[in-house]
Amino acid sequence: MTYPFLISIPHCGSQVPPEARALMALDDAQIYDAKDIGSDVLFENLPAKTVIKARFSRLLVDLNRAADDRGPKGVVAKTDYRGRQIYLPGRYPDERAIEERLRAYYSPYHEKIRQALADPGIAGLFDCHSLNGTAPMDAPDAGQKRAEIIISNNGDTYGGPSARLGEPTCSREMIQGVRSALAAAGFRVSVNHPYQGGFITLHYGRQLAAVGKFAIQIEMNQDLYLDARGMDADQAKAETVRSRIHAAFARITKMLTNF
Repeated sequence: MTYPFLISIPHCGSQVPPEARALMALDDAQIYDAKDIGSDVLFENLPAKTVIKARFSRLLVDLNRAADDRGPKGVVAKTDYRGRQIYLPGRYPDERAIEERLRAYYSPYHEKIRQALADPGIAGLFDCHSLNGTAPMDAPDAGQKRAEIIISNNGDTYGGPSARLGEPTCSREMIQGVRSALAAAGFRVSVNHPYQGGFITLHYGRQLAAVGKFAIQIEMNQDLYLDARGMDADQAKAETVRSRIHAAFARITKMLTNF
């Protein structure tokens, strides 16, 4: 079975070109810490119609931000999610350097998304991430233990429209169907808490919703599969989790005939 989905994995990369690495205050382990550990291991080999994954670190350019976002956690972030300064004093890239990064790293990724979504055989987008089991200090749920999977559609905690956020990126029925499929695979699932979806889900989801398709963000809890050091995916654990995701996606694909 081929799943009729585009899978985007924007935060699985850890590479930083030497010229950018020389500007950074973080050490190699801290840069690696910014990676969504295991997100590629879990999702890139699923039999989806299209899979797009990042090679470069989100600290170089964050593919899941608007191109004009110049905030502290914007498209070229100033601090990481542990509150650390990413760049050496006075070495944060100027606007010209940011634009060069966007042309080299950001635009090609988003062009691949646009090309994939032009395929009428794509029923929807899953933007796939992983997160710490306990929220770091700069997260909206700082210090809290998290669900095994968080799915998001820019809605309320049931997946319906939120007056504060605007229109969701899929129907309440769709996200509840995805929740049920993941729960049937044995996962504890949270809907739109603590995250409601990032730029990729929102930007493309509104376009997809207009033509009867969907976008959903998935965040996998790393405690499900990290190795004993907490630095990488344990291959055996990750394979077990991936097989459960596979079962859930098969169920979601069958469910689509009812929508």
